[in-house]
Amino acid sequence: MVDASDHVGAGTARLLADLGADVVRLGGVDRAGQSPLKDAVDHANKRVLDCAHPEEAAGLVRALASSADLVLLDLDLADRVDAHALQHAHPALVVLVSSPFGASGPRRAWRATESTLLALSGSLSRSGRPGGVPLLPPAGIADATAAAHGAWLAMTALTQVARGGPGQVVDLSHHEALAVGLDPAFGVQGSAAAGRSGKVRRDRPPADSYPVYPCADGHVRLCLLSRRQWRGMFEWLGEPEAFADPRFDSITERVRSAEELDALITALFADQRAADLADEAARRGVPLAQVLTLADALDADHFRAAGTIARVDLTPTLSAELPVGCVDLDGRRLGFRAPAQRIDRDDLDWSRRPAPETGDAPAGGPFEGLRVLDLGVIVFGAEVGRAFADLGADVVKVESLAFPDGLRQTRGGEEMNASFAWGQRGKRSLGLDLRCDAGRDLFVRLAAGADVVLSNFKPGTLDGLGIGHAVLREVNPGIVVLESAAFSSRGPWARRLGYGPLVRAACGISSLWRYHAEDAECWDGVTVFPDHVAAKIAALAVASVLLRRERLGAGGHLELAQSDVVLHQLAAQVAEESLAPGTVRAVGNRGTSLFRSVLPCAGDDEWCVIDVRRPAELAALEATVGRGDLGAAAARWCSTRGPHEATTELQAAGVPAAAMLRLPELLDDPQLEHRGTYTTLKHPLLDHELPAEATSAPFGRIRLEDASPAPRVGEHTRQVLLEHLGLEAAEIEGLLRDGVVHEAPDRA
Repeated sequence: MVDASDHVGAGTARLLADLGADVVRLGGVDRAGQSPLKDAVDHANKRVLDCAHPEEAAGLVRALASSADLVLLDLDLADRVDAHALQHAHPALVVLVSSPFGASGPRRAWRATESTLLALSGSLSRSGRPGGVPLLPPAGIADATAAAHGAWLAMTALTQVARGGPGQVVDLSHHEALAVGLDPAFGVQGSAAAGRSGKVRRDRPPADSYPVYPCADGHVRLCLLSRRQWRGMFEWLGEPEAFADPRFDSITERVRSAEELDALITALFADQRAADLADEAARRGVPLAQVLTLADALDADHFRAAGTIARVDLTPTLSAELPVGCVDLDGRRLGFRAPAQRIDRDDLDWSRRPAPETGDAPAGGPFEGLRVLDLGVIVFGAEVGRAFADLGADVVKVESLAFPDGLRQTRGGEEMNASFAWGQRGKRSLGLDLRCDAGRDLFVRLAAGADVVLSNFKPGTLDGLGIGHAVLREVNPGIVVLESAAFSSRGPWARRLGYGPLVRAACGISSLWRYHAEDAECWDGVTVFPDHVAAKIAALAVASVLLRRERLGAGGHLELAQSDVVLHQLAAQVAEESLAPGTVRAVGNRGTSLFRSVLPCAGDDEWCVIDVRRPAELAALEATVGRGDLGAAAARWCSTRGPHEATTELQAAGVPAAAMLRLPELLDDPQLEHRGTYTTLKHPLLDHELPAEATSAPFGRIRLEDASPAPRVGEHTRQVLLEHLGLEAAEIEGLLRDGVVHEAPDRA
């Protein structure tokens, strides 16, 4: 792979290098102005060939294209080498072009930063104190999310080539990646919930769904969702009579009495240590986590024992603590292997390859014919399976009536909800009881003819059910099994319950999501991060093992912890904190730019983000808003203009700026509309159409079919047992009578 891309493309290449790719970085062409430490992190596991100027880099790209599988370019180099002509000259080549807004559209030439893209993607509108200034999420996660999206797009295109299809140019837009991958407006349940009514809500929503409580030595976050979890908390509180009524098993009822309940929990936690509370909560089955700083997370025993963080040599003279990867394959961590290695042109050892035979793009997508058994639940589980279903795989959701997927919950007992319809489109449902021997045996027989098994239960659950990787490998040596959990199976937190809010708290993200470092309040309570991006990386890892299987024949056992994904995305900050303790703290909307601010504009709760990084941009801002006290001048200037007017004027002057968009407004965004980011999803059980992500948008040569609607529980039980196992009708009827399998009742 040739990496001649921008900072997001460099992150994409690093993810692929972690998976074993031989990546040559053409140095000296990254104009993002990153710190040497960030460059060292982004270019680990790569060989670096210095280039004096972009034309030299363009010449090297042309020279290496005949020997490469993938070339990553920024928009300037894509223009210089003519990316489409380059790909046409090498039919099996995949070219990924990384840019803030994509290679075409009304914003192609706009200046952008993480901050402005967070405003335009809708994430900023959900972050911060109600009635206050919107709060920019912590630095790093937006770029890392876009890089993960790019890696998945690249791996998908490479898979198509490996299966005899053509190469192509893939157009990665960081803006689009954030809109569909960080806090998606029209995706599986998370922070976007308030936007689904179609009404444009003003102000930030209250962040009290996952409350933070003070304790003797810090803070803890509580996440009570299921009845079982609430009963554990009720007993811990001493079974107070005021909350003994079974109606409090409902989240809705607990929210209505939140003030009284919070007072009891606050009193219980006040004089106890955070670590002791976390241990006691785990014992009682109550989801709770310490709210750690990044420094605390760096020192946590769990991440040391899990092998998540280790001291490595980033350069010959620089050693730092670093998250070394977030994926284990067959017990071995895939991640940091070596610092960037400087090479000369004479050291390039790639030989020209004979052009492989390539045909038309296969109908149905690059994963057409792939069989996936999907045990995944809630957000992460839905998204990993959907990644493959959207691109042609036959994904069978294996589920039980006794333990239904929490994503199926509805407020009024409806059979389908928007979130499930988004996350489970394109899948089939097999109703199967895995707790009985007959159900377990059926699953093993299904796995014998499958390619992939996906799950995201607590570590050890598959083994406990008798369907762990060791068992499945006996009947199918080529099977790829993914197990994911909140925390790694190695380490003292392995059995802790975990959801996204608890993962963020334990990894230091929550402590960075504050207006000031001294604040106690965290404002990440409504985000769904890291579920979607962790699912993308999990799918990437699965696809990489499937590619390896093409060469070696063997499958593999993958493990991924969402907490490890978070820390890996913060790798540069972790390294910085290890080198200078106390350095990485919450900075709110200030940041490290020459000038960065979230400013009110004319209108009701309208805002504009200005993020100046370079002296020329600073001069342009001063020339536009006036000199003197720049903060006051910019505030006065913005207050007389609507956010879109202010953005247009500032961008025309060469200043990175963006209006804050609310989630429903993304549907009318001219850039996303130009790219075809959204499509319409219909479901027979919903009385209205849903806007939804259109997966095909970034690809030039992938043929997709319309996804089938998300299934009812057991809707395809008979069909799957017949097609996958060849069972006779009488045998299926017997399994249904015995409760081993179940199917959806006929609809009137």
